[in-house]
Parts: sequence; C-alpha cells; structure tokens
Amino acid sequence: MKFKMYQVDAFTNTLFAGNPAAVCILDSEWLPDDTMQQIAAENNLAETAFVVGTGKSYSIRWFTPTMEVDLCGHATLASAHVLFQHEGFLGEEVVFASRSGNLGVKKQQGMYRLDFPVDIVSPVPITSDLLAGFSVEPIEAYRGKTDVLLLFKDEKEILDVKVDLSAVAIVEARGVIITAPGTKHDFVSRFFGPQSGIDEDPVTGSAHTTLVPVWAKILGRTEFKAAQLSKRGGELYCELAGDRVYITGNAKTFFEAKVEI
Repeated sequence: MKFKMYQVDAFTNTLFAGNPAAVCILDSEWLPDDTMQQIAAENNLAETAFVVGTGKSYSIRWFTPTMEVDLCGHATLASAHVLFQHEGFLGEEVVFASRSGNLGVKKQQGMYRLDFPVDIVSPVPITSDLLAGFSVEPIEAYRGKTDVLLLFKDEKEILDVKVDLSAVAIVEARGVIITAPGTKHDFVSRFFGPQSGIDEDPVTGSAHTTLVPVWAKILGRTEFKAAQLSKRGGELYCELAGDRVYITGNAKTFFEAKVEI
C-alpha cells in the first residue's frame, strides 16, 4: 500500500514552533492497528493522525509512539490543514468521525477552529502522588475524563517548576496538565504525559477541553487567549459554547512524503 504523509506544525504560523503532527491520508480503509502503531513509533512525534475518506465524509484516528488515544487536538487541526491546503477539500468545514464523536474544523479568519466536546471536570484532593511530580505545590487539583489538571499561583511557577517524570508516570491518567494565570494571556499551561509516551507535549489542543471550563469558572467568562509554555510554544484562542469548546489556531506544513508499506 502507498499513501501520502505530511508533517505539520500546529498552533503556530511559523515552522519549528507549535506541535508537530504527522498526517497519513488513506484511500478507503484503515491499515492494521499494529501497522499504524509502528508508523507512529517510527515518526516518534507526539501524535500521528490517520485519515480515511473522501469529499465530506472523513474518519480520523490518533496514535502516540506507544498507544492509540481517544482525542487529539493538534493532529486534528493538522489533518484539516492538510485536507484544505493539499488534498483539495473545498468546503468551509470538514467533519471527522472519531472515537470522541464528530469533530468539526472550520476555516475562520485565516485560521482553523476546532469544535470539540467539553470535558467534565471535578475538583479532587491534592494527593501525595500528585505532589511528588512537581517541585512547587499546586493550589487546586481537578480530574477530567483522561487528564489531571493542577492549578498553580502564577506563570513563573509554570515556567520554573522542576518535574519528576518518573513520579508523573504513575499518576493514573493520560497525562497531567499544569496551569496558572498568564502575564500576556488569560492562562498558560504545560502538559506532561509520560504515561502515553510523551514526556512533555509542545501544544495540547485536547487539554484545552479541560482547561477552558476550569478557567471559565475562575474568570467568569467564556472567551480566552491561551499559551502553552513548552520549549516550542504555541498560542490558542478558546471559547466555551455550552457543551462544546472551540479551539482556534494556525498551522504550517513542514513536508510531504510518499510512504510504501
């Protein structure tokens, strides 16, 4: 089987920033699961997306180097960018069928707006296993469907915190989000997911389905400008709309390749 694969930097308008994702465009059916997992491991990126479909009907799946996941924001944005910019998709919104339901991506003011389900988030105690991973003590903790979120005092703590990845890895979650008020953004965050084969994710779109309802409650509003403070960094525009979260960002193509299996 031959197919095209792209690498795209998501949540950025410049190369070598944001979060890189591989996007594999398949004609009519999935590759075997173990083959897709091997391709993701070979790419060794936070996520490799596989897209099947033509016209207005598409399905998407996402793999880290070690596992398949239920939801991924940056690789969905990257996949929509590929369809709009390289694969001749002519509509204004592409909708992907996925393990997390239908996910729309719409062109909006030169960027791409993800339409994702909001996470259901609840406060949880700050337990010893959560404290063990970080050199600074959080002030609040929350748990969503797949991730734990820790709230810190300010942006400096997010930038300067020392992280024990071996301790984070034993937290029962896809990963741990840390967040605080920003100096130039409404809030900032970082994401650590050694449990999922990703020590620190550069920009985590799906984590903002958890971050947004928490910050909506804290700040008393529904629209936010956010930044993820990884080494590569990325910027996101977020809106809480009932049971959905809109996450908007840009993307740049790094390369296109042909793969033969």
